[in-house]
Amino acid sequence: MSSHQHDNDEERGRVLPFKRHMPLPQQTRVGAFSNLSAGDSPVQDIGKYDRDGGDEPDDYAHRMKMNALAVLALALLIGGGMWIIDTMAQQRKNQDCVLMGRRNCTQLTVPMSNR
Repeated sequence: MSSHQHDNDEERGRVLPFKRHMPLPQQTRVGAFSNLSAGDSPVQDIGKYDRDGGDEPDDYAHRMKMNALAVLALALLIGGGMWIIDTMAQQRKNQDCVLMGRRNCTQLTVPMSNR
């Protein structure tokens, strides 16, 4: 009967007991901010950036104008960047064409003469 019980234990696996880790008392904790008491904070209060409690009221119209100006500036930067990329790609294409010895690499616009 003991051999049958031994086979049954191997099928189920073996359970290992682990010691439970007890948390350290407050006095012996070691950490980055262990020298601070519970009420102290390592950073300054961010309440000074709060607009609701500030002296000046929130100027919604001015903020929206500045947001629109920022969007316009970003759109100009993106458009200018895309134009530069397109110009550089066209120049590279033309340069590759010339270096391969081809002719008529670029399109020329010739005005019509009145003859």
